[in-house]
Amino acid sequence: MSNERGKRVVVVGATGNVGTSVVRALGEDPDVTSIVGIARRVPAWSPPKLTWVRADIAEEANDLVRPLRGADAVIHLAWLIQPSHDPATTWRTNVLGSVRLFDAVAAAEVPTLVYASSVGAYSPGPHGRRVDESWPTHGWPEAAYCREKAYVERVLDTYEGEHPQVRVVRMRPAFLFKEQSAAEQRRLFMGPFLPRRLVRPALLPVVPDIRGLMLQALHTDDAAEAYRLAVARDVRGAFNLAADPPLDARVLAETLGARTVRMPGAAARSALAAAWHLHLVPASPQLFDAALRLPLMDTGRAHDELGWRPRHTAVETIEEFLGGLRRGTGMETAPLAPKAPGGRLREVVGTGVGRRP
Repeated sequence: MSNERGKRVVVVGATGNVGTSVVRALGEDPDVTSIVGIARRVPAWSPPKLTWVRADIAEEANDLVRPLRGADAVIHLAWLIQPSHDPATTWRTNVLGSVRLFDAVAAAEVPTLVYASSVGAYSPGPHGRRVDESWPTHGWPEAAYCREKAYVERVLDTYEGEHPQVRVVRMRPAFLFKEQSAAEQRRLFMGPFLPRRLVRPALLPVVPDIRGLMLQALHTDDAAEAYRLAVARDVRGAFNLAADPPLDARVLAETLGARTVRMPGAAARSALAAAWHLHLVPASPQLFDAALRLPLMDTGRAHDELGWRPRHTAVETIEEFLGGLRRGTGMETAPLAPKAPGGRLREVVGTGVGRRP
C-alpha cells in the first residue's frame, strides 16, 4: 500500500513489447519508487528502480502471492500468441495463468489491478462509426487470441463482483508497435521467410487493398503512458487506446510510396491458410478473419478521464516500426532479442512458425 516512500508497482510480463515500455514509463514517474518485473526469463536489462522475479503464471508450482505483497498496483501484460497451432498452450497461460494471477492479487491484498485486454476482445463492429467501451466483448470466437481475450473479460466481470476492494482497470489498445519490437513481431506474425529488404519502400511497389481491412495502431510508448496514468489516477473500468489515422491500404500505400491493388479477401485468406498449414508463417487465417471484423475504437474516455493523448500518429508509429523491421531492431530481453537462439533456421526446423516452443 502507498506510503511515504512512494508506490510499488509489479509488472507481470515486463520483458516484452509493452512491458519494457511500461517499466520505462514507471521509472520516470517520481511517485513510483519501486518496480518489480515478473518474467519467465530474467534478462540482463536492468533499468532504474527495477527488481526482477523469475516466475511463470502458467506454472502452478510458482508462488505468485509472495512477490505481490506490499504492492500498490499490479499491471498484467503477460500473454502468448504463439504457438498458433497449439491453442491448449496459449489457453494455459493466457486464461488459466491470468486467473491464477488475479487470485494472487486478491490474496496479496493489492488494491489496484491493471489488465492488458485488447481491441481483439471486441465483437465484430459496425462499418463507418467508432465504438466506445460499452461495445460487446465476445471477440471473434474462431481466433484463439480473440477468444482468450474475451474469456478473460468475462473472468474479470465476475472478479470485480467478488473483490470490490480491488480497483480493476482494463486497457483495450489497438495494435502496438515500436522500433525495438520489430524483430519479435517479425517472428510472431511474419515468420522466418520475410526478407528485410522487402520492406524498403522502393522495393514494395504495391499494397493489397482488401475490402474491410482497416486497423488502428498505437506506439507502445504511448500505451505505456496510459498504463502509468491508470496506476496514478483513481479510475476504473475499460479504456480504448489508439492513435489516428486508421490504417487502410490507401494510407499504407502513401506511407510506402506504393500503389494499391484490389485483392479479394477470400484469395488472401486462402493463401495465408495454405502457408499456415504448411508452417511457413506463424499468423493463423483465423486471426486474419478477426482483423477484417474488428471495430474502430473511440478513445474519448481515455482522453477525458485519464488525461491521455498519444504523442505519435499511427503513420509515424508504422514508419518507425518498418525502419526497425529493416534493421532487425530489438532489445536485450528474450522476447525482444534481435536474433533468437539458432536464428531463422531454428525457426524453420525447430521452435517457430506456429509450433510449440
